[in-house]
Amino acid sequence: MIPSILPTYNRAPLSFEKGEGSWLIEADGTRYLDLGAGIAVNALGHAHPDLVAALTEQAGRLWHVSNLYQIPEQQRLADLLVENTFADTAFFTNSGTEAAELAIKMARKYWYEKGAPREEILTFEGAFHGRSTGAIAAAGSEKMVKGYGALMPGFRQLPWADMAALKAAISDRTCAVMVEPIQGEGGIRPLSDADMKTIRQLCDETGAILIFDEVQCGVARTGRLFAHEWSGVTPDIMMVAKGIGGGFPLGAVLATEAAASGMTAGTHGSTYGGNPLACAVGAKVMEIVTDPGFLAEVNRKAALLRQKLEGLVAAHPGIFEGVRGQGLMLGLKCKVAPAEVVKAGYARQILTVPAADETLRLLPPLTITDEEIAEAVTRLDAAAAELETAPAASSL
Repeated sequence: MIPSILPTYNRAPLSFEKGEGSWLIEADGTRYLDLGAGIAVNALGHAHPDLVAALTEQAGRLWHVSNLYQIPEQQRLADLLVENTFADTAFFTNSGTEAAELAIKMARKYWYEKGAPREEILTFEGAFHGRSTGAIAAAGSEKMVKGYGALMPGFRQLPWADMAALKAAISDRTCAVMVEPIQGEGGIRPLSDADMKTIRQLCDETGAILIFDEVQCGVARTGRLFAHEWSGVTPDIMMVAKGIGGGFPLGAVLATEAAASGMTAGTHGSTYGGNPLACAVGAKVMEIVTDPGFLAEVNRKAALLRQKLEGLVAAHPGIFEGVRGQGLMLGLKCKVAPAEVVKAGYARQILTVPAADETLRLLPPLTITDEEIAEAVTRLDAAAAELETAPAASSL
């Protein structure tokens, strides 16, 4: 008999009733140090007092009116995003998947309105852009598309970070290139600054729209407001979600005026997108993460965590191979199945997230303290020591 919740998740045997900062707490009081942050969603930790206050105040005034009317909270958040990014305009969604759908539509509509339709969008192996039929078609992996029948056409997947393959594939018939500056689900794999510049150059030469998916790597996760800023490269369209709502469902598509020129009245919509509750929280998140002092602290703590993780790798060469990533979006490349490290961590009350390419994701709240960083590495050390004594069957 099927359970009342559709069994599409392989859930851990854990259940939390409360969160405080970097910690999740079970009903019996057991505390877990959270290095997953809801998969990079709880950027400011659990129950951040400023977010609680923003949500509570807005909840007492107005929840929802639909986009039939002006929404002051939405305008405020849009202004903050435009003031702090490359973008001229923003559209609000409820998730990264919805942001991906609009980014695809926007790029294709741009070329349609120019009278020279282009449909092919180039993406990269290992990508994750969401779970709608359009987003899984963009990623193209067999695991994501098998069994779902005909998908949205027009996508072509290239080897990850293979600039020669991109140069060979891109042309004046290419609609767009869609890429994550740092792959999350793909295994915390960053593009180099040189590759970012090459992609931008090739798009400029062919007219292709450059779409960055910063759903996981954005919103101060890397120590800049958005990861692409490190390279000095800007996109034409960018997908945002996860951290922008601090735990409240919120996403956005940011775009230049030119890239968004085809999206006129009636071409897209969302019943819930950009509602007052979500935007009140999102605006407070933006106020916090755009503070230069906050970003400086993310970078300082990221350096501290990386240093300690390098020591962890050196201490357990049979378990870990290396550290990669940027800011507080780090991955431990494993020599055992990452799921085994995750499971061993549960016994030490620490939460991590597995990813592809034998990688363990570490995505702590950006508010994690130095003491919590030290405690996290101590617990990972204990988990690794346990695996070293486990049967060899755990090895990949």
